[in-house]
Amino acid sequence: PMTVLARGHGSIGPMLAYRHAFHAGNHADVLKHTVLVAVLRHLAAKDKGFRVIDTHAGAGGYSLQGRYAQKKHEYEGGIGRLWARDDLPPPVADYVDLVRQFNGDGALHQYPGSPAFARMLLRPQDQLRAYELHPTDFKILSSYLADAPGTEVHLSDGFAALKAQLPPPTRRGLLLIDPPYEVKTDYTRVLAALREALTRFADGVVMVWLPQLQLLEARQLPQRLKASAESQAKKGWLLARLSVGQADARGFGMLGSSVFIANPPHTLAPALRQALPWLADVLSAGQAEHALELSSHA
Repeated sequence: PMTVLARGHGSIGPMLAYRHAFHAGNHADVLKHTVLVAVLRHLAAKDKGFRVIDTHAGAGGYSLQGRYAQKKHEYEGGIGRLWARDDLPPPVADYVDLVRQFNGDGALHQYPGSPAFARMLLRPQDQLRAYELHPTDFKILSSYLADAPGTEVHLSDGFAALKAQLPPPTRRGLLLIDPPYEVKTDYTRVLAALREALTRFADGVVMVWLPQLQLLEARQLPQRLKASAESQAKKGWLLARLSVGQADARGFGMLGSSVFIANPPHTLAPALRQALPWLADVLSAGQAEHALELSSHA
């Protein structure tokens, strides 16, 4: 298990104020990482190596006893609700087993970020390229991944890395785009990154995490991603949505989240048909909804 974890070190300016430690293990992480694990399992089913590019990698792992996680207790409505259950659908069970592996002692003390799931599932022939701009998170991530073979960690803008990283030499890869959406430019940059990625690597898997917010940009982005993937992605697209609660009276708060995949593995939709209804029921904080959309050629 990981021993050096992000416990929160304050903001270092408006562009870098976001710390995922507040939200680690919440309902959005459950959806995102259930999908991520399913995609990585599919890629690893063939012997040929693949490259994972994580544009907003974070710290790699988060203490659930740290002051950030304890401030909001969001994980209790996410991974906390799954931890003791013995009726998990296979895709969810696979994800929770990896969280257990990350903890090591049977208790839920820490939560793995996306680079940690990648590290646990990547083989010697696979590669991980992780990008993180927050200096503290970068330092923790670098320490965690220091001895991981085939791995590079960069203190730089993941959006700007696509030219260097795509297409990978093996022509097999996953691009994970998971920005905080703290600034509205993230929405336009996500769309531009999807378009650039598919221009460079038309059959590469691109996975985008999206918050479900009242913000106009948040409501428009799924349709824009679909339109781009419809014309560029060889194997179409998939959109999975999980809504677990209601916004407050002012319309604030994250109702749920979505994961958009360009060139989804053919195994993903059947896995999500099992997982989504179950997760909506178990993680519901009021009015739960789930949806799974596929393009005609996915």
